[in-house]
Amino acid sequence: MNYLFGAFGATYQKNGQCTFRTWAPERKSVKLKLLKDGRHFDMKRDEFGFWETAIDFAAPGDEYQFVLDDDKLLPDPASRCQKHGVHGPSVVTQQSFSWNDSRWKGIPLEEMVIYELHIGTFTKQGTFEGVVSKLDYLSELGINTIEIMPLAQFPGSRNWGYDGVFPFAVQHTYGGIEGLKQLVDAAHQRNIAVILDVVYNHQGPEGNYFEAFGPFFSDKYKTFWGKAINFDDAHCDAVRHFYLQNALQWLDEFHIDGLRLDAVHAIWDFSAQHFVQQLADTVKDLDHKLGCKKVLIAEFDLNNPRYIRPKTKGGLGLDGQWIDEFHHALHARLTGEMNGYYEDFGDTTHLTKSLRDSYVYTGEYSKHRKKYFGIPANDTSYGQFVVFSQNHDQIGNRLLGDRISKQVDFEKLKLAAATVLLSPHVPMLFMGEEYGEQNPFQYFISHTDKTLIENVRKGRREEFKYFGWTEEVPDPQAVETFEQCILSWDLQTQANRTLFSLYQYLINFRKIHPAMKSRERSDLMVHNLTEKDLIVFERYHDGHRILIVLNFSDRNMIHPLQLERQLKKIFDSASWSGSEQNPTIVNTNEPIAVKAWSAQVYER
Repeated sequence: MNYLFGAFGATYQKNGQCTFRTWAPERKSVKLKLLKDGRHFDMKRDEFGFWETAIDFAAPGDEYQFVLDDDKLLPDPASRCQKHGVHGPSVVTQQSFSWNDSRWKGIPLEEMVIYELHIGTFTKQGTFEGVVSKLDYLSELGINTIEIMPLAQFPGSRNWGYDGVFPFAVQHTYGGIEGLKQLVDAAHQRNIAVILDVVYNHQGPEGNYFEAFGPFFSDKYKTFWGKAINFDDAHCDAVRHFYLQNALQWLDEFHIDGLRLDAVHAIWDFSAQHFVQQLADTVKDLDHKLGCKKVLIAEFDLNNPRYIRPKTKGGLGLDGQWIDEFHHALHARLTGEMNGYYEDFGDTTHLTKSLRDSYVYTGEYSKHRKKYFGIPANDTSYGQFVVFSQNHDQIGNRLLGDRISKQVDFEKLKLAAATVLLSPHVPMLFMGEEYGEQNPFQYFISHTDKTLIENVRKGRREEFKYFGWTEEVPDPQAVETFEQCILSWDLQTQANRTLFSLYQYLINFRKIHPAMKSRERSDLMVHNLTEKDLIVFERYHDGHRILIVLNFSDRNMIHPLQLERQLKKIFDSASWSGSEQNPTIVNTNEPIAVKAWSAQVYER
């Protein structure tokens, strides 16, 4: 990458000078307009189509726009602040902030316990400050990493964030630049890492002025959400640089600890060096420079470990990936749902395979895809795979946005928690699941374009026809749809407190028990059983061993294990009442009795 391209946007210097820079290779002229006095300033073009001017009297808070060919008056694609929304002028900002996290060195992915949250619905405030007020609660739960859904400026005040159109700008209604930095700083002081979800595969539809500036998009490919980003066609070098600079802004200036890359399978690139690999190299360089661990986690709909293999093995070098298949296998078995992509799951054997192999489909025929799908990931570590029983997609893309706590009973909720937290993979919770939140998490927007709003409504209706649902689809534009998604924080019921304590115990258990620390595939053994709804596996590390038994049936079961010696039962979800249980001894001649829909842990 040619780093001579320099910075995008408005860069305010401590000496009071501000440099404005944008990329518009096919424009004949570009001018800067300062709104405080209405003056226009000519910008000078370089050989790569970058336009630049520096002035001494622009200050933080000043609003500006770019004038393209004396015709189009537009905000800056690299704007860092859009306080008047996506159609308003951009705002000059400064990078200064008094950080208090100089001793913070980050957390490796394999040690993370992740908590995904949406800023707007996590608290009633719907702001970064609201999240700060809950950090002590998350620390008490045992969370050491929060993952924040996208923050790039989007239309209005209600959105999941995947419709963002200003990648460098922090959503103004959440608290802007200062609010995000205060959140990250406060999290680090509590030994909590922060991961940010970013979208590098498309831009949202409203307020997207990229094409007016240059060839940011490519007609060579298509994505489900909009035009594909131009990562390998003519002029792609500047586009690649734009997104690399965006990643470095979050990881360096904002002290963010990692990025979750949305749908990397839709980052189309047939260059000699894939953009994802270039991003991984760039972030590793920053990691070494800062001496602070930064992680990159991919979301993709491909069972292909290429993305997380190192370059030395022909991979793209990302640290890890989400595993939707683990969720699908767990969800289908707990709920019995078999519509849509769940038709490929439903057997306990699918979950057993994901526990052992991470992927469920590693070359088998997929009925849903109507083809053979996936390859094994045997040369990877369990610590590279993030698993969950819920996330924003799997809840929010349901008709009613109903959580699993609305679909299954209390025993199954405890079993779901145990399955995720006792697995060798990296666990992730979705906000509120730790106490059985009942409020939904639905898809919501606050667009201003009436045609776009109706298209979104129509798209949602068509999507649910695919899943076979015929009920009325909630209006994503309605304020009520958004408001009912705000967490209730109801920890008053005995069931909610009991579930919270179970999550708290299991999170602590995976952190402190020696047998839970290994992420190597050689340190896990799954027992082959004739009883298909019973999953039994062992985890061991440095001479320590534990036996985990999961009963995914509606009847009590007996596991006739041939024991080498006595076992000590240290956890049983069926009898969990809110506090650590007294160990009980199981003799070698006694079968293990496991209640319906329950999990047990034994020490050897």
